[in-house]
Amino acid sequence: MSEAFNQTTKIATLPGATGARSAEEECTDCSRRKFFARLGMGSLVVAGAGAGLFTYEFFSPNVLFESSPIVKAGKPEQFTPDTVTLDPQSGIYLVHSAQGFYALGAICTHLGCLTAWKQELDMIACPCHGSRFNREGIKIAGPAPQPLPWLKVTLSDDGFLMVDRSNILKAKEFVRAV
Repeated sequence: MSEAFNQTTKIATLPGATGARSAEEECTDCSRRKFFARLGMGSLVVAGAGAGLFTYEFFSPNVLFESSPIVKAGKPEQFTPDTVTLDPQSGIYLVHSAQGFYALGAICTHLGCLTAWKQELDMIACPCHGSRFNREGIKIAGPAPQPLPWLKVTLSDDGFLMVDRSNILKAKEFVRAV
């Protein structure tokens, strides 16, 4: 028995061996521990940053800035009689007829495409799906389910024609400018 004990002791006291683990094993274990600690801390930092970003998004105002629904179309003198003028930026037609001025929405009632005035055909046409409207906005052909809407037109104090895109008329109204 004492021989077995001596052999075990000799193994344990070999030169370069310090305790139960060698220096190489200790360094590998240490770097693994550091790696997982850093991975955990990194995960917490990313989760905290994400939570902070979502909190900021939640408390920041969510406002859509839209242009005014009232459009200054121009002075009546700018429009020659019996013409249809498209304002593509505001999506309206300003029509100067014998009865006076009126405005139509220029967005097709089928799928929302911007229509175009075809002077040679004397009609408003949708380039997307072929809907056609006369100069009063009534559907002539195509898949559009409704006519183009008539919009409220007023004459301002300074002599400009004002079109209210948010005020859709039920009956036809004309504005006479002297």
